[in-house]
Amino acid sequence: MTEPTTPTEGEQRAVAALEASGLRHRIVRHGPVSSLAEAAAARRVGPDQVVKTLVVRRGEGDYLFVLVPGGRAISWPKLRELLGVSRLSMPDAAVAREVTGYERGTITPFGSTHAWPVVADARVAGRPMSIGAGAHGVAATVDGSQMVLALGATVADVTDPEPEQP
Repeated sequence: MTEPTTPTEGEQRAVAALEASGLRHRIVRHGPVSSLAEAAAARRVGPDQVVKTLVVRRGEGDYLFVLVPGGRAISWPKLRELLGVSRLSMPDAAVAREVTGYERGTITPFGSTHAWPVVADARVAGRPMSIGAGAHGVAATVDGSQMVLALGATVADVTDPEPEQP
């Protein structure tokens, strides 16, 4: 039997934000995972129901969250077109932590230290999804449609299938 762990500050912020949103959710805590398939199995969802929250830099001091279903990657041309910009980039890990309060692998719009705009890929809505909850091995299972509403997300087709790994 494993000892219960004390929630991290990040997990506490994320869970408090989920509760404040009124969004029905189920918190799932699991051990370390090293792949999308392991994360999905630990969270009892399909791989395409695991949401990665990526931080994207639009300009100086201007960031946004992009919710990407498992097995997919941001389509930079689609995202640039949606946002009406010619350049986007991914900040390094230190900047991502500075602008969200979360380290990579734990980032979520829920409880972020700044309420950046959210873009959700169109495949997030319409089914249960599992999104990180502010700490490694902690996730929240939510209704994807209700999540995008709670976050005020722009919903659009902004991803492509991830390339096959050799």
